[in-house]
Amino acid sequence: MQLARITRGSLVETAIESLRHAIEQGHWTIGDRLPVEADLSQSLGVSRNTVREAVRVLVHVGMLETRQGDGTYVRATKDAGETLRRIGRSQLRDKLEVRIMLETEAAKLAAKRRDAKDLEKMTLALDERARAGDDLKERIRHDQAFHTALVAASHNPALTELYDYFAHAVALTIEQTELDSDLPEPTQEDHELLLAAIRRQDDAKAEALAKALLQPSLDALGNGLS
Repeated sequence: MQLARITRGSLVETAIESLRHAIEQGHWTIGDRLPVEADLSQSLGVSRNTVREAVRVLVHVGMLETRQGDGTYVRATKDAGETLRRIGRSQLRDKLEVRIMLETEAAKLAAKRRDAKDLEKMTLALDERARAGDDLKERIRHDQAFHTALVAASHNPALTELYDYFAHAVALTIEQTELDSDLPEPTQEDHELLLAAIRRQDDAKAEALAKALLQPSLDALGNGLS
């Protein structure tokens, strides 16, 4: 396979991107062994040391696996860190749609499975959110703590891990909906009503209220607002 030769910029960073792109495009699939270092060096037009460092980074992020005395193999076709950065660069509407999907399902499950400790964490987060008042930074922090506690109350480890992975993008949506006057801002009462539904284990109502928190902002974005 002919790799794109590197002509400018940071050699290691560009080598990483070239190898990552080749893997993502299917030039090598999971389980495939990469060409030896010398061949990669020639294909990329960089030194073997640069190739070695690029491979080391991709091993660290989990895309590659080095087997002593055997070679380097493809372990995954996605770089989790790069995926997160791409999510961060996506449009607010896209982030909100994903957030709604995650949080509505989490709210439904939380209403069925929450325990006393879960309710305590969610209540504390909302109380602190209310006390934050006009302190936007603190209100955002406690808002995020509430939603994180809500997802944890689903007692679904896979959903919790996925939400934690998406947490940075969630924080950005909270900040943008709080700061943008054109976007409807979920109120303290909206959050309290959601918690009340979870407390009384009304899963259908909790699901509907979780969606209602963000749907107005999503609708506003659909009408051409920023």
